Amino acid sequence: MATAPPLQGPKTIWHVCGTWSARDDRTPSAVWLGLLWLGMILGFGVDFHRFLHEHPSAPRILYVHAIVFTGWMLLLTAQVLLVLGDRIAWHRKLGWFLAGRACLMVILGPWGVMASQAAALGTPFSDPPFLSDNITSMVCFVAILGWGIALRKNPAAHRRMMILTTVAICDPGFGRFSQFLWPNEPHSVIVWFFYSFYGNVLLVTLMAAWDLWRGRLIRSFVFAASGMLAAEAAASMLYFWPPWKAVTLSWVQVWATHFA
Repeated sequence: MATAPPLQGPKTIWHVCGTWSARDDRTPSAVWLGLLWLGMILGFGVDFHRFLHEHPSAPRILYVHAIVFTGWMLLLTAQVLLVLGDRIAWHRKLGWFLAGRACLMVILGPWGVMASQAAALGTPFSDPPFLSDNITSMVCFVAILGWGIALRKNPAAHRRMMILTTVAICDPGFGRFSQFLWPNEPHSVIVWFFYSFYGNVLLVTLMAAWDLWRGRLIRSFVFAASGMLAAEAAASMLYFWPPWKAVTLSWVQVWATHFA
C-alpha cells in the first residue's frame, strides 16, 4: 500500500536572515530604487520653475543641499548597479564612502530647511512647524542607516534597510507632487499625513507586500519600516500642535536674526 505524502507545513514568511539566494533580491531593489527616482523627478520637476523664480529667492545653501542629496541618490543607484553587475567588492568599498557622506546630509538637511524658513519668515510661504517633518526624516534616516550598516553581513536585511534609508527622506520629492496636484494644504492630521508621506507609505507597502507574497519578510525591515511610519504619524500630529508652532517660530526667528 502506497503511503500518503507528508503534509507540508505553512510557508515561512518571517525571517531574521535570508534563506534564499542573495541574487533573488537584486531585481526588486532596482524596482524600488526606480520608484524613488520617479517620485523625486515628478516632485522636484513640477516644482523646479517655482524654485528658480520664487520670492524671496531660495538661500544658496539650498543649492548645496540639492546637490548633496541628489548625489546620495546617484551613489545609491551606483550601489544597486554594482550588485546587479556582481561587483560586490566595489559595492562594499563605496558603501563606506556613503556611510561617511551621510554625516554631511545630516547637517545640510536641517540647515537647508532652517535657512529656507528664515528667508520666508513673514511671507505666505513661512511654515516653521514643517520642521517636524524634516527632523523626523533625518532621525529615521540616521537610525535606519546605522541599523543597515550593522546588518551588512546579512545581505537580505542589509539590502532592504539601505533602500529604506532613502524612503525615510523621500517625502520632500513626493510631497511636492501632491502640493502641485492639491495646492491647498489639508487641515486634518490624517489627511496631512498621507498628503506629505504617501510616497513613504506606498513604497513600504509595496516592499512588504512583495516580501509577504514571496514568503520573505525580514524582521528588521518590518520593525524599521513600522517605526518610521509611526514617527511620521507623530510628526504629522506635532505639525498641528500649537506649542510646537510657537517653539519652531521662535527657532526660525533666532536663525533669521543671527545666521541669515
